[in-house]
Amino acid sequence: MGNKSSLLLREEEISEIQNETGFTPNQIERLYSRFTSLDRGDCGSLSREDFLRIPELAINPLGDRIVHAFFQDSSDDRVNFRQFMRVLAHFRPIKKNRENTLNSRDEKLKFAFKMYDLDDDGRISRDELLAILHMMVGANISEEQLTSIAERTIMEADQDGDQMISFEEFCKALERTDVEQKMSIRFLN
Repeated sequence: MGNKSSLLLREEEISEIQNETGFTPNQIERLYSRFTSLDRGDCGSLSREDFLRIPELAINPLGDRIVHAFFQDSSDDRVNFRQFMRVLAHFRPIKKNRENTLNSRDEKLKFAFKMYDLDDDGRISRDELLAILHMMVGANISEEQLTSIAERTIMEADQDGDQMISFEEFCKALERTDVEQKMSIRFLN
């Protein structure tokens, strides 16, 4: 029995998380329940392995990159509930008159950029783009086609001629894309 009952959220914690992320108290409680069910060690934090037990991440070709995003701001190899909620907030749909900074267009673009910037140097190289394309399509497209796609993408997005895509160039390339919609998940109501 005693299933995680020692790790209940206090009202003030719920309120702080709500203010920080924009999730409703009901959503926070339900996501907390999901978090604790993944926390096999009952220690109040998740490891990379805990995340990879999530079926949707396990089958996602970018699952490793998504899991990596949860650990960006963590100084160790575990993520607490607050850190977990901050990352999830990037995927919260934007509501009119209630835009939270974590799910703004700019923050969603920063998050997406980090998915491609494998070495965290602030630029996306041809090799990084190629690596991501390999993750997404695997062996379904020939190496020549993938290379062509990566090179064409760099050529179209690179405005300063350095053969890389900066965050500013990334934003410019996606200015007509509905990032807010594409990077939103309907969370529990």
